[in-house]
Amino acid sequence: MKKPIMKKKILVVDDEKDIVDILKYNLERENDFEVQTAANGKEALEAAESIPDLILLDIMMPELSGFEVCKQLKYNPKTSRIPIIFLTAKENEIDEILGFEIGADDYINKPISPRKVLARIKSVIRRSNNEIENSVKLDENVKFENLEIDSTSHSVKINEKEVFFPKKEFQLLHFLISNRGRVYSREILLNQLWGENIYVVDRTVDVHVAKVREKLGEYSDYIETIKGLGYR
Repeated sequence: MKKPIMKKKILVVDDEKDIVDILKYNLERENDFEVQTAANGKEALEAAESIPDLILLDIMMPELSGFEVCKQLKYNPKTSRIPIIFLTAKENEIDEILGFEIGADDYINKPISPRKVLARIKSVIRRSNNEIENSVKLDENVKFENLEIDSTSHSVKINEKEVFFPKKEFQLLHFLISNRGRVYSREILLNQLWGENIYVVDRTVDVHVAKVREKLGEYSDYIETIKGLGYR
């Protein structure tokens, strides 16, 4: 049995209410998406703090332009990995090049076609997920402060004393420490450690993290919970 579909969070930013309503209706009708909206650049920056899976971003808006919003999001480490698709009524090659230079993932000209927007969203999210997963690494032997991991012997030492970790707990600890500094969502951890076609729920990751922290004892804070994102 496959895992239940996890809805992707899409932030739609446009000062034209009709466009926002059309996009929200069509995306939510797919039943794959949960839609959040914003009417200007400042609202967009505030809404992006929830870390949506993708942002549909108008360029010409009050308060802050889409370009300025994109720059600020890409500059902020917390939001820099959110894929952005620009929506624009301007057919100007210079604007399009600028959009890609500051970090946009795609560009859609108005008037919009809901079917085209849907196809582009799915394509960009798929590409973004592949980039994250392809960048994953696992070090054979890892030493981090008072912790040592040897994947060949499946052993973990804390303060030079060996501590037993069952298979999944070992894999979770090994994965996160091999990729320290990076934040991984529960969905990516599930896919990486349990596989895409195995039925497990998000809560499974939380339970295993709790068990790993318990075994780490005084070093339990090596694994951080990043609110709204996942674990680092």
